[in-house]
Amino acid sequence: MAAFQYEMGVSQESLDPNSDWYLWVHDRKNVDSKVVSGDFPEQGPGYWELYREDHDWAEWMGLNTRRMNPDWSRIFPKSTNSVRVSVNQDDEGIKDVEVSGSALRKLDELANKNAVKHYSEIFRDVKARGMRLILNLYHWPLPTWVHDPIRVRDTGLKEGPRGWVDNETVVEFAKFAAYVAWKFQDIPDMWSTMNEPSNVWSLGYLGGSFPPGVMDFKAAEQAAFNMVQAHARAYDQIKRIVGKNAKVGIIYMVSPGESLTDSEQDREAVKHYHEASVEWFFKAVLQGVVKKNLNGGEINRKDMKNKVDWIGVNYYTRNVIKHIDRPPYFQGEANYGFSCQPCSKSAAGRPASEFVLEIYPEGMRKALNICGKYGKPLMITENGIADIKDKYRPWYLVSHLYNVWLAIKKDRLNIIGYLHWSLIDNFEWAMGFSKRFGLIYVDMNTKKRTPRPSAYVYRDIVENNALPEYLEEYSKYPNVFC
Repeated sequence: MAAFQYEMGVSQESLDPNSDWYLWVHDRKNVDSKVVSGDFPEQGPGYWELYREDHDWAEWMGLNTRRMNPDWSRIFPKSTNSVRVSVNQDDEGIKDVEVSGSALRKLDELANKNAVKHYSEIFRDVKARGMRLILNLYHWPLPTWVHDPIRVRDTGLKEGPRGWVDNETVVEFAKFAAYVAWKFQDIPDMWSTMNEPSNVWSLGYLGGSFPPGVMDFKAAEQAAFNMVQAHARAYDQIKRIVGKNAKVGIIYMVSPGESLTDSEQDREAVKHYHEASVEWFFKAVLQGVVKKNLNGGEINRKDMKNKVDWIGVNYYTRNVIKHIDRPPYFQGEANYGFSCQPCSKSAAGRPASEFVLEIYPEGMRKALNICGKYGKPLMITENGIADIKDKYRPWYLVSHLYNVWLAIKKDRLNIIGYLHWSLIDNFEWAMGFSKRFGLIYVDMNTKKRTPRPSAYVYRDIVENNALPEYLEEYSKYPNVFC
């Protein structure tokens, strides 16, 4: 789960109006132009109060692991700029941030104590039920004192605060990471620094629906560079405070590229796509070889090297790629992968979800193999479908898990877990409540939870820790039921 998508919805206490995403989805210009849905997170499923009920459902389903995050804006609704830390910085970037004990105590004075206490109660309730806890630090919202997306948009990036475009955000994120590690260090079983950073810099700065919704390639490059630095600096904080044995990972969206032809140009286009979408990031955080400009030269950063203990793979669909004669020398083909029409068929005849995504279970195995070459334990940290009527979700689950099994048995990949997105319906960012990913349906008016048929299918798989025999044929594509 992601805090912003789940927490609000029952009481005034659950409200968190202090993030850039909150401003973004409430902005009248965005609503009128349909950049956002017009739905609001304060009408959401209300996990902040109802977390025990949702944990009951997790127990009912037999789940043994939960990934979640504390929202930065909820813990620090006001600026922490006044808390001074030691920053090692030169022309290449921010190479270290040292957060002293006195700095942590000053941060504690600024923190929302009620939020910290409540998060601790939620996390401990997860553990009390025998589930592992993966604590993720960042799942997209930034505090408004770090990022004012409306001002940034309206001034064309001239005024801020500008979020990940500003170098200071790297330092502030390191401070946040240190504080969270300090306050909750004895609870999580595993840690991750951030979820899908590539969505933030691409959908925020290359014309997408994420804040600040600008089209500026240089800003996208700067945001990407700062986020990869922020990951490394947060990794350092967790290791220093929790201990060297802490397992710290990164959660990354992986959408394998394929071409329609076997031409050399299209094969090269797929290679360029993988380098730009995935490989440059892992080259930075594993080898310490960083591109400050995605199309420019590389610099060696020892401070960035070996900053990943495990890799979280988020997989939803593929991308079909073709060659073009201008940078970046690849382009997505229409009506495949992410570019289908809702509730339709792709150009390949595959079903497409309500979220316009082509259902392509074979891509799960390919995504895992893309990351398997890095030699780190892998976990599928998101995989799911927007499907309010549960038409495709049972088959989606079974077919994708079948490909996880193939990656384990045939490809011998070190896969340590699968996490479904998601347990319950939630607020789907710019799309609001129109897209329902939950195994459990939520009536957003009454907050009543009702398991969909797919929840029973998943429960059976979890109980068996295998695909039961009656589902084996259902796992394969093409399938007469689809």
